[in-house]
Amino acid sequence: MAKVLYITANPRREEASFSLTVGRHFLEAYKAVSPADEVVELDLYRLPIPLIDADIVNGWDALQQGAAFPSLIEDARRKIAALGQLTDQFSSADKYIFVTPMWNLGLPPMMKAYLDAVVIPDKTYRYTPQGPIGLLEGRKGIHINARGRVYDGDLARLEFGDSYMKTIMRFVGVQMLDSIVVQGTILEQGGAEELKRLAFGQCEEAVRILATA
Repeated sequence: MAKVLYITANPRREEASFSLTVGRHFLEAYKAVSPADEVVELDLYRLPIPLIDADIVNGWDALQQGAAFPSLIEDARRKIAALGQLTDQFSSADKYIFVTPMWNLGLPPMMKAYLDAVVIPDKTYRYTPQGPIGLLEGRKGIHINARGRVYDGDLARLEFGDSYMKTIMRFVGVQMLDSIVVQGTILEQGGAEELKRLAFGQCEEAVRILATA
């Protein structure tokens, strides 16, 4: 039995979102073929994710200098503990399904905040004399990403969401098996239902890949 984190970052209602609609289709298809797996859903717009601020940075610095955790100010203790819980949950999973729209060429801010919360030295990666190494080897992931325009050809160089997800996951040792990309959602070429139909078709093979990984 695998533990799967289904991680979404979109404040829209599911039925009003291309990424969330496709993500839900993918998840239900995955559950059908892997019913024994444990699935934990994380809606990042409903999850309190501490931003890495002065309290956290100063608390980390104090801990590195030998301070005891109880000696930190209350806000630092609370925020660092919350980060630790998110990191532990992320590290304990076997598979990840990330679901995002493209915003301003990249990822929504809550997804970036979440990734900052779980990409932590000596937790999910480690520095070595040869460079950083990921500590999550063997984990697998899928990214479902909806984009308003079609980012192919010359426009591909402006895409920083899916490319960042692949890079940061590789950094911590997670193998991203596939990306399901729904493009042209504001253009609705062929209609919204046709875009969803094409994306659902992509889901079939991606579900099989993740289920057997």
